[in-house]
Amino acid sequence: MALDKLLENEAQQDIERIRAEAQGRAEQIVAQAHEQAQALIDSRTRQLAGARQAELVRARSAADLDSSAQRLAAADSLQAQAFTVSEQYLHSVTTSAEYPMIVSKLLQEALQVLPDAEVVEAALAEHDAVRQALAQLGRQLDVRPNEQVKTGVRLVGKGGKASIQNTLVGRLNRVRGDLAPQISRLLAE
Repeated sequence: MALDKLLENEAQQDIERIRAEAQGRAEQIVAQAHEQAQALIDSRTRQLAGARQAELVRARSAADLDSSAQRLAAADSLQAQAFTVSEQYLHSVTTSAEYPMIVSKLLQEALQVLPDAEVVEAALAEHDAVRQALAQLGRQLDVRPNEQVKTGVRLVGKGGKASIQNTLVGRLNRVRGDLAPQISRLLAE
């Protein structure tokens, strides 16, 4: 029986040793798994932080772009409004007492380009100012209505082959491109 006990003790010791080795190996595997899991968590956390930062940059860029677009639209709207108000003012000048002097200047400039003009065209409401201007210049030209010519005059040469138009609104439209940057700068201030 002593041999049985000895074999049993030896088997028990082998079992305990195997169990201890298995326990050590299991703890090592668990520790490696914890390390790998922590490394994976850290990596994913860095990825998410990077993605969040990239989204914040995109959101800021989109907000800046939208803000710039809104400022530009507002500036364009204000610029268009400034030209509309200017044009309205030029139309209102046609009823002022000084308008015949303005038409006289416009006629002088147009006559320098087309000295042999036979006809002056203007909006019907401006005919009195045109006649006064012609009298100031000592010129006798036929005055005809043309509702397309407002805030100035259109001279027509002999036989209607040549013409020149000189109006306040036309001048405003010609300098619109040159004035636009200056108006934008003033609106930005």
